[in-house]
Amino acid sequence: MDLKELMAKAHETGDYSELISTIPYAVTLGVECERFGNEVLFKLPRKKSNLGNPILPAIHGGVIGGFMEISAALHLMMFQDTPKLPKIVDISLDYLRAGLDKDTYVECTLTRQGSRVANVIVTAWQKSRSEPIALARAHFLFS
Repeated sequence: MDLKELMAKAHETGDYSELISTIPYAVTLGVECERFGNEVLFKLPRKKSNLGNPILPAIHGGVIGGFMEISAALHLMMFQDTPKLPKIVDISLDYLRAGLDKDTYVECTLTRQGSRVANVIVTAWQKSRSEPIALARAHFLFS
Protein backbone atom coordinates (compact mmCIF):
# COMPACT_ATOMS: atom_id res chain seq x y z
CA MET A 1 0.00 0.00 0.00
CA ASP A 2 1.49 3.37 -0.97
CA LEU A 3 1.49 6.45 1.26
CA LYS A 4 -1.50 8.04 -0.46
CA GLU A 5 -3.61 4.92 0.13
CA LEU A 6 -2.42 4.74 3.75
CA MET A 7 -3.44 8.37 4.23
CA ALA A 8 -6.91 7.77 2.75
CA LYS A 9 -7.40 4.72 4.97
CA ALA A 10 -6.23 6.65 8.04
CA HIS A 11 -8.64 9.53 7.31
CA GLU A 12 -11.47 7.05 6.87
CA THR A 13 -10.82 5.02 10.02
CA GLY A 14 -9.26 7.69 12.23
CA ASP A 15 -6.38 5.30 12.98
CA TYR A 16 -3.03 6.79 11.96
CA SER A 17 -0.83 4.03 13.40
CA GLU A 18 -0.09 2.48 9.97
CA LEU A 19 0.91 5.88 8.60
CA ILE A 20 3.16 6.54 11.60
CA SER A 21 4.73 3.09 11.17
CA THR A 22 6.15 4.23 7.80
CA ILE A 23 8.46 6.66 9.65
CA PRO A 24 11.18 4.65 11.43
CA TYR A 25 12.14 7.41 13.88
CA ALA A 26 8.49 7.87 14.91
CA VAL A 27 8.32 4.12 15.60
CA THR A 28 11.56 4.27 17.62
CA LEU A 29 10.16 7.10 19.77
CA GLY A 30 6.74 5.44 20.10
CA VAL A 31 4.71 8.33 18.60
CA GLU A 32 0.93 7.95 18.74
CA CYS A 33 -1.82 10.11 17.28
CA GLU A 34 -5.50 10.78 17.90
CA ARG A 35 -7.72 12.88 15.68
CA PHE A 36 -10.80 14.71 16.95
CA GLY A 37 -12.49 16.26 13.91
CA ASN A 38 -10.10 18.94 12.69
CA GLU A 39 -7.87 18.69 15.75
CA VAL A 40 -5.01 16.25 16.19
CA LEU A 41 -3.15 15.40 19.36
CA PHE A 42 0.19 13.60 19.17
CA LYS A 43 1.41 11.57 22.13
CA LEU A 44 4.87 10.45 23.16
CA PRO A 45 4.18 7.71 25.72
CA ARG A 46 6.46 7.28 28.70
CA LYS A 47 9.35 5.10 27.51
CA LYS A 48 12.60 4.32 29.30
CA SER A 49 14.68 4.49 26.08
CA ASN A 50 13.61 8.15 25.57
CA LEU A 51 15.29 9.28 28.79
CA GLY A 52 18.35 11.49 28.66
CA ASN A 53 18.81 12.06 32.39
CA PRO A 54 17.92 8.94 34.38
CA ILE A 55 18.60 10.72 37.69
CA LEU A 56 15.74 13.26 37.38
CA PRO A 57 14.42 11.27 35.30
CA ALA A 58 13.88 13.48 32.22
CA ILE A 59 13.30 12.92 28.52
CA HIS A 60 16.30 13.67 26.29
CA GLY A 61 16.00 17.11 24.65
CA GLY A 62 16.69 15.60 21.23
CA VAL A 63 13.80 13.19 21.70
CA ILE A 64 11.48 16.09 22.53
CA GLY A 65 12.72 18.04 19.49
CA GLY A 66 12.43 15.03 17.20
CA PHE A 67 8.94 14.29 18.49
CA MET A 68 7.88 17.88 17.80
CA GLU A 69 9.38 17.84 14.28
CA ILE A 70 7.80 14.49 13.34
CA SER A 71 4.45 15.65 14.74
CA ALA A 72 4.55 18.85 12.64
CA ALA A 73 5.37 16.87 9.48
CA LEU A 74 2.56 14.37 10.18
CA HIS A 75 0.16 17.25 10.85
CA LEU A 76 0.96 18.69 7.42
CA MET A 77 0.50 15.30 5.78
CA MET A 78 -2.90 14.94 7.43
CA PHE A 79 -4.31 18.37 6.68
CA GLN A 80 -2.61 19.32 3.42
CA ASP A 81 -3.11 15.95 1.70
CA THR A 82 0.62 15.71 1.11
CA PRO A 83 1.34 12.27 -0.39
CA LYS A 84 4.83 12.19 1.17
CA LEU A 85 6.68 13.46 4.21
CA PRO A 86 7.40 17.19 3.73
CA LYS A 87 11.05 18.26 3.92
CA ILE A 88 12.11 20.26 6.95
CA VAL A 89 13.75 23.59 6.10
CA ASP A 90 14.43 24.63 9.68
CA ILE A 91 13.07 24.36 13.19
CA SER A 92 13.53 26.69 16.13
CA LEU A 93 12.97 25.13 19.55
CA ASP A 94 12.49 26.80 22.92
CA TYR A 95 12.84 24.43 25.86
CA LEU A 96 10.82 25.93 28.72
CA ARG A 97 10.98 23.28 31.46
CA ALA A 98 12.20 19.73 31.97
CA GLY A 99 10.29 17.01 30.16
CA LEU A 100 9.84 14.57 33.01
CA ASP A 101 9.40 10.82 32.63
CA LYS A 102 5.70 10.88 31.80
CA ASP A 103 3.46 11.02 28.74
CA THR A 104 4.09 14.07 26.57
CA TYR A 105 1.60 15.67 24.19
CA VAL A 106 1.97 17.90 21.16
CA GLU A 107 -0.46 20.16 19.34
CA CYS A 108 0.38 21.71 15.97
CA THR A 109 -1.02 24.83 14.35
CA LEU A 110 -0.51 25.65 10.69
CA THR A 111 0.18 29.38 10.67
CA ARG A 112 1.01 29.99 7.03
CA GLN A 113 1.14 27.99 3.86
CA GLY A 114 2.40 29.17 0.51
CA SER A 115 2.51 27.11 -2.63
CA ARG A 116 5.77 25.44 -1.56
CA VAL A 117 6.43 26.35 2.08
CA ALA A 118 4.43 25.82 5.28
CA ASN A 119 5.02 27.24 8.76
CA VAL A 120 3.87 25.27 11.79
CA ILE A 121 3.82 26.22 15.47
CA VAL A 122 4.25 23.24 17.80
CA THR A 123 3.46 23.19 21.52
CA ALA A 124 4.54 20.32 23.79
CA TRP A 125 3.22 19.79 27.32
CA GLN A 126 2.83 17.14 29.99
CA LYS A 127 0.77 18.32 32.93
CA SER A 128 -1.32 21.03 31.25
CA ARG A 129 -1.51 22.86 27.93
CA SER A 130 -1.11 26.07 29.87
CA GLU A 131 2.33 24.87 31.07
CA PRO A 132 4.23 23.90 27.92
CA ILE A 133 7.59 22.17 28.24
CA ALA A 134 8.71 23.28 24.75
CA LEU A 135 7.62 25.48 21.84
CA ALA A 136 8.79 25.23 18.24
CA ARG A 137 8.41 27.01 14.93
CA ALA A 138 9.04 24.75 11.96
CA HIS A 139 9.24 25.51 8.24
CA PHE A 140 8.64 22.79 5.69
CA LEU A 141 9.10 22.55 1.94
CA PHE A 142 6.65 20.71 -0.29
CA SER A 143 8.43 19.21 -3.27
